[in-house]
Amino acid sequence: MRALVTIGACYLDTILTVDHYPGEDEKLRASSISRRRGGNTLNSLEVLQQLLDCGPKNVEARAESMPIYVTSVLPAISSPAIREIEASLGSKIDLQHCIYREGASEPASSYIFKSMSTGTRTIVNYNELPEMTVSEFVQIAETLPTVLPRWFHFEGRIPDVTLQCIKYIRQRFPTDKVSVEVEKPGREGLQELAAVADVAFYSKSWAQKHGYQTPQDFLLSQSPLTPEASILCCTWGEQGAACLCKSKMEYIRSPAYTDAQHPVVDTIGAGDTFIAGILYGLIYRENDFTLQRTVDFANRLAGYKVTREGFEGLGAAMEGYF
Repeated sequence: MRALVTIGACYLDTILTVDHYPGEDEKLRASSISRRRGGNTLNSLEVLQQLLDCGPKNVEARAESMPIYVTSVLPAISSPAIREIEASLGSKIDLQHCIYREGASEPASSYIFKSMSTGTRTIVNYNELPEMTVSEFVQIAETLPTVLPRWFHFEGRIPDVTLQCIKYIRQRFPTDKVSVEVEKPGREGLQELAAVADVAFYSKSWAQKHGYQTPQDFLLSQSPLTPEASILCCTWGEQGAACLCKSKMEYIRSPAYTDAQHPVVDTIGAGDTFIAGILYGLIYRENDFTLQRTVDFANRLAGYKVTREGFEGLGAAMEGYF
């Protein structure tokens, strides 16, 4: 078991549900509005904390001694948004290693339009906060406890900076593990991040942008491009998810979980939920979860997520699958 450190953006999301996407200069009334804390890595942590709370007591007891640290750029520590962010996360999440921009009052924000007619979403982001620098990350990494083995999980946001951060970890703390998200198709430098990670999480859109139509073909193509990696994962929407265990060159597939009684209502954060399930298996259940079981667990978890708004109740929904 390892202490988990996540590095990624923190957003406050405003979600508007509409019948259809508005045309230019069109007025449209939303059918609902909700506001919640977002950000890929923090979404994953919200779910992961539920899994630790609802899973076996022996795992929860061991996890208590393994802190979960967040590194994220936030506005001034006195701003109202900080209280909202703190309230959205439980007691297991440590925010003392975040980067507070004291000259800013507004957090990074997303405005999400969910179309009922198409089942898709459109996201508009706003972020005035300067991104984390390599020197800021180095300073944080040096202050984190080193008595425990650690797992650094990076959102693939700022590839040039992230690449230098991972290289620093490799040189300074060679026994620590690194995972990274490779998600946005148009973002340059993500391939280089996957090449230096132990575990890489790919999106279907990224794979298809590079010309692949099946997860198996895609993951096999990535194997020679990821010399440090032991596990490659890829979500594939309605076809479920897949992983490649590189030590055995074993391809593992898990069909999508569906429930006829509970239709899909909210896909926002489904990929983050899948990552939470994989990290739970690899970090907290490494002695009793096979990789196949980890992928099946994460896939079912993501399947439950899309049948509900937000992330509430996901840990309890997995009772019987721990």
